Amino acid sequence: MSQSLGKTIQIFLPDGNPRGVKIAEFTSRTVQVVFVPQAQLEIACKRKELESVGLYFLIGASDTGDRSTLYIGEAEECGERLKQQNKAKVWITALACVSKTAAFTKAHVKYLEWFCYEEAKTADRYTVTQTVPTKSHVSEPVIADLMDHFETIKILVSTLGFPIFDKIQKPKSKDLLNCKGKKANATGEYTEDGLIVFAGGLSNRADAPASHAYLVAKRQQLLKDGVLEIVDNETLRFTKDYIFPSPSQAAAIVLGRNANGWTEWKYPDGRTLDEVKRNVDN
Repeated sequence: MSQSLGKTIQIFLPDGNPRGVKIAEFTSRTVQVVFVPQAQLEIACKRKELESVGLYFLIGASDTGDRSTLYIGEAEECGERLKQQNKAKVWITALACVSKTAAFTKAHVKYLEWFCYEEAKTADRYTVTQTVPTKSHVSEPVIADLMDHFETIKILVSTLGFPIFDKIQKPKSKDLLNCKGKKANATGEYTEDGLIVFAGGLSNRADAPASHAYLVAKRQQLLKDGVLEIVDNETLRFTKDYIFPSPSQAAAIVLGRNANGWTEWKYPDGRTLDEVKRNVDN
């Protein structure tokens, strides 16, 4: 049985502020990711790292307060481009990916921009706010190198708190959770990101009279976004895997009423999520 290997990542805080600018890297690799809070853009742009050719991600908040937005771009000088985007785009955090050895060219980052767009759309964790970028023409050996760089970028941005490319994998049946009620019947998984409800799960269509206004609005937004679709007069269906920040929110959306997700979500053996994950004596 294969075992995942440990990884060591260095995160440097230039001014000692854990919520400020951060520079993440594998010390044995050439790619760095610079974390830039919008409020510290001016400070970040004084860093030499942002004078380089690079790829960047802009993370923002959606109008509905739901999934974060994502814009992917490339620049010959990351700092200057982020200053421009500070006026043109709405964002909260930027992640600039550069080479410590200045190895990236315009063609390299344009290819990475296209590839990252495709991977982010496939992972479907963020609302991508752009059209498909142009794919640059680079040689096969260069693509091989860029894929290695992408794997580094993927790990570093996730380590910084942005799992842009982490695809949702359905676990083995023994790890699946189930939530049932009336016509509702959905499967899910409890993860470090929250409670994932998998595509195909059924939700009660009607909202209970005592449902919180937020719950009703959330279900309507999921219908509008195409995450839920109407099956018949009694049921809705999840069209894609969807991550909720808490088990209770996931259960409430599935059941169409206020719910305690810790007791509503159950494993195949009948134990609740609470019994398995919050019972210290288990």
